[in-house]
Formats: sequence, structure tokens, C-alpha cells
Amino acid sequence: MQNSEIASALEEAAELLEQTGANPFRVRAYRAAAGTVRRLDRPVTAILAEEGMAGLERLENIGPRLASTISRLAMDGDWPLLDRLRADLSPEQLFDTLPGVGPELARRIHEELGVSTLEELEVAAADGRLERVSGIGPVKAAHIREAIAARLRRPRAAAPLAEPPPISELLSVDQEYRTKAEAGQLHKIAPRRFNPSREAWLPVLHTRRGERRYTALFSNTGLAHELGKTHDWVVLYYSRPGEQEGQVTVVTETHGDLAGLRVVRGREEETRRFYEAERAFEL
Repeated sequence: MQNSEIASALEEAAELLEQTGANPFRVRAYRAAAGTVRRLDRPVTAILAEEGMAGLERLENIGPRLASTISRLAMDGDWPLLDRLRADLSPEQLFDTLPGVGPELARRIHEELGVSTLEELEVAAADGRLERVSGIGPVKAAHIREAIAARLRRPRAAAPLAEPPPISELLSVDQEYRTKAEAGQLHKIAPRRFNPSREAWLPVLHTRRGERRYTALFSNTGLAHELGKTHDWVVLYYSRPGEQEGQVTVVTETHGDLAGLRVVRGREEETRRFYEAERAFEL
């Protein structure tokens, strides 16, 4: 990982920990370490090669444990804690952090709209579906839409928002993940939510397409468990160096002309055009 990617991973962990009510000192520690990494005038990999772990520990805001984490991100590009945090944060907890959305309304939004991320909720707010949730009218929907926009555009060290990848690339990563998961080729983590036996059942994929880095894992939301979709819905996290991270969910469509096909939720029309172009090419 490059420095900007390491910093983004630390910032995301801090944000997820904050949303789950973790110790604020731990949250601040990750954010401070991220700032240190962003300000470095040479790559973390160079520091490790020239000075080893001691070189990282001499940096401001970085102790032995954070140095170990940063070293792993720099050399291997993965961080099990971040994977688990992604799997454990419930949509209800996430939506409850928005001003004016309490636990009960957060639950209804998730269940009635089937959305699990702020990005998906932003789409639902823009296309009018949010207003159809019981207890939400045009005024509240507008306030929620503004809150989501502010949250998604909250700068992480002025990093720009991730550019949405093309549908073909998202479906390619989705296919790679599901193929390798079925073949038992991926490392599995043990999420805390909906997993009382602490079984390591959730496979995680880290992969790249060009400069874009991806992490993929099956959805571990309450709705996915309720509908039996924990081995169908795939959550993809993506970014390029210097970008904030983006997130989408890929599902098997059950209705309409796309039934039976893998569809990027929130980008259904683009997905439809992708399949139409594929069919035209085959003809």
C-alpha cells in the first residue's frame, strides 16, 4: 500500500470504531496516526527497508502496535481488524448516527428499503424511495439527504471522493470473490454479529484492478441473514491512491428483466445497459 492508502485505512477504522461507540482515545489514536502517515515525505516501505519497525515507532503518534499495523498494511495490503469492523457494523447503527434518525427509524429504513450503506441510502433519498418509508415525509427526507451529503463529503485530509468504477469491473471483482469463496481459496474471518459460536465463516478477498484496490466480503447484515442472502449479497469496498473509499453491494436480482443476473445495487440502469451491450456484442 502507498502512504495515502494506509492513511485511508486507518481513517476508515477510526470512523467505524466511532460509529460503534468505541473508546474515543482509540479512535483519536488511529486518526492521529493517519495524519502522521499522510504527512510523511517518503514511503512507509522505504522507512521499513532502511530503519525497520524502529523507524516507524520513532514517528509522531505511532507506537509499537500501530507500527505493526502500518507495517502489515504497507507490505501485505490487508488488516484483519478493518475487515471485521466492516462486517460487524450494522446498517441500523450506521443510519442511527445521522441527525434526526433514531434506532427505530434506522431499522425501518433498512428493512423497508433494503439499503445497508450511506451511499445506497443517498440514492434512495435522491430517487424518492426514502419518502415512502413510514414516518418520513418530504421535510425529514430533505434533512436526511443533507446529512448524508455532509457525511459522505466530509473530507478525509482533503482526499477526493472515489470515482465510481465501471459496472464491468465491479462485476468482475464480484465474480472473482464468489468463485474463490466457493472454492475455499480465501481467508475467513469470524464476525461478532449474528455469530454466537465465533465461527470463522466470512471469506474476504483483497484484489486490484489497475490502480484501484478492492476488498470484497459477503453481507453480514440482519436483512441478509433474514432473507438467506449471506452467500449472495457481496459488499465491495474500492479506492485508488489519494481517494476516499467507495462502497457498493452486488446482488442477484429477483424481479424484472434482470432476474437471475448479478446487479450493482443503486446502479441498476447502468447494469441493465451493460448486459444489453454484452448481448448485442454476442449477436
